[in-house]
Amino acid sequence: MDCPQDDDDLQVISSKGEELPQPNESFQELLQSLPIRKRITKELLYLYDGFWIDESCLEVVIDFQQNFQPQDTDIILVTAPKSGTTWLKSLVFTITRRSQYTISDKNHPLLTTNPHGLVPFVEYVNPHNHVGTPRLFATHLSYTLLPESIKTSKCKIIYLCRNPRDTFVSMWHFEHKIMSKLDPSWQFPSPKECLEQFCEGVSHFGPFWEQILQYWKLSNERPEKVLFLKYEELKGDIIAQCKKMADFMNCSFSSEEENDGVIKDIAKFCSFEHLSNLEVNKQTEQRSVPQLDNGIFFRKGEIGDWKNLITTSMAEKLDQFVEQKLQGSGLKLN
Repeated sequence: MDCPQDDDDLQVISSKGEELPQPNESFQELLQSLPIRKRITKELLYLYDGFWIDESCLEVVIDFQQNFQPQDTDIILVTAPKSGTTWLKSLVFTITRRSQYTISDKNHPLLTTNPHGLVPFVEYVNPHNHVGTPRLFATHLSYTLLPESIKTSKCKIIYLCRNPRDTFVSMWHFEHKIMSKLDPSWQFPSPKECLEQFCEGVSHFGPFWEQILQYWKLSNERPEKVLFLKYEELKGDIIAQCKKMADFMNCSFSSEEENDGVIKDIAKFCSFEHLSNLEVNKQTEQRSVPQLDNGIFFRKGEIGDWKNLITTSMAEKLDQFVEQKLQGSGLKLN
């Protein structure tokens, strides 16, 4: 897909290199040293070690990189934004906590707490005091941006990706909701304009293809460390995928659990239909992620919804772009 070259809002407006911060550098000094891009949605993103991050997240990310102390039993959930993050969090939480909370338990945390409140994002909240075993964390960060302590520990990473067509469309609707609430009079950019910038890689924690490729490669090199999942395969056979996740996390389902329908019950309990209808996930007052209402995380959760926003021609250009970026990796995202 062709990317605009002459739009002033899309040009790098500050570029002094990408050196990582030295101990004696302040955060503001670091910001001044990084390339900046203004998104079509007017947000400023900073290019930090090859990936675009906004200022508030970047400050937390640097603290996370420098100070996080993992435990070998930790499980890190990784996604690009709008790639099934909420669903993955609910499934992993329910699978790993099933001996403590049964599906029939009226006090099950998912009935009263948004999944993002149970599995915190490390780039939005301080993860150092998180409790529970295994500890569960989530992030949109690429592998190269994770702390070295995670890479050298025995903790496990589950990565979930989604077809870029649906990822983009879900992101467009998500950002449209946010901007409409902040400024109802503002004219939101067209899907075509946003798609062009998406294909430039200028999106939150993008370029999206670089993140996908990092975890795909690692999942092949170190399958005991990284489990690579696809949103579409979760939709296609949720039972098999839940078993795969449980085996990977060293909490396999027993034959008795399988015979009793425990996996099926978990899948139904964590389904979009069930979670989206819980009162806690309709709230506009409770916030599990700073500045974002709980209800904003649930829209459709469907495969193929891209057809309702972008044209076939736009989708085909995106497919060609992604195929080029993934060439030689052996990964298909159809």
